[in-house]
Amino acid sequence: MYELSANLELLFTEHGGRGGEAGDSAADRVRAAAELGVPSVEIWLWRTKNLDELAETLHATGTALQVMCVEPMGHLVDPSTHDTFLTAVAASAAAADKLGCPYLVVTAGQDRPGVPRSTQHQAIVDALRQAARVLEPYDATLLLENLNSRVDHLGTFLDSTTECLDILDEVASPRVKLLYDLYHSLVMDEDPEAVLAGRTQWLAHVQIADVPGRHEPGTGSVDWPRQLTILQKLGYTGRIGLEYTPTATSARSLDHIRESAQAAGSVQ
Repeated sequence: MYELSANLELLFTEHGGRGGEAGDSAADRVRAAAELGVPSVEIWLWRTKNLDELAETLHATGTALQVMCVEPMGHLVDPSTHDTFLTAVAASAAAADKLGCPYLVVTAGQDRPGVPRSTQHQAIVDALRQAARVLEPYDATLLLENLNSRVDHLGTFLDSTTECLDILDEVASPRVKLLYDLYHSLVMDEDPEAVLAGRTQWLAHVQIADVPGRHEPGTGSVDWPRQLTILQKLGYTGRIGLEYTPTATSARSLDHIRESAQAAGSVQ
C-alpha cells in the first residue's frame, strides 16, 4: 500500500499563500494535510519558508517532508554554473537536514543551442559526481528529475527517463538517484514499465498527475490502477508524490485519487 505525499505549492492552497506558493503558510498546509490523513508533504522552494515553524509543525503533526528542491535550481548542462550549483547543494542539504527531508530535487536545465548533446550530457554527470561529494556530511540524497519538453518545459535538455537513468549509471553514486514523474513520462509517450525495467535500483521517488491537464488522477485519460500495479510489479515501495493542480478542493481531489486506485488496492 502506497502512502501519499502532497505537494504544498499546489495542494491545500485554500490555507493561504499567493500565486500557489506556500511561503509562510506552509505550516497551515501541513496541518490541513495531516487532518486528512496525508502522512507526507513536499515543497519546491525552501528559502521562502519559515523553517523553524515548518520543522515544528512537521514534528507536532507527525508529518514527513518527502522532497524539496535544491535552491537555486542549477543549470547543470553549463559547467560555468557548477560552482554556484554546488554551493546551493550544500545550503539546501543543511536545510533538508533541519527539516528531516531525505530528498533534494535537481533538474538539468535548458538545452544550450549549438553545444553538442554529448557535451551537455557529460556536464550533468560531472556536476552530479561533485554534488555527491558535497553531500557527504549531510543526510539528504539528490534526485535527478527529467521533465517533459512538449507541454510544461519547452527547451528543457533532459526530457528522457532513459537518458536520465544513463546519467545515473555514469554517476554511479548511492547519493544521486531518480525522481520519476509519471506525468512527464506519459506526456513524452514513454512506457513506464519499459523505461524502468531492470533499472529500479536508481528509483527513489515517484510523482503523479493525470494527462492531459496535470490535474488529479481520475480527471484525465491515464489508467491509474494499471500504472500503480506496474509500479508494484517493478518493486517500488516508496511514497507517491501528488504534484498536480486540483480541479476542485484539495480534499475532493484526494477522493479522486483513492477512487482511481481502489481497483489496484495500492494507495492508503
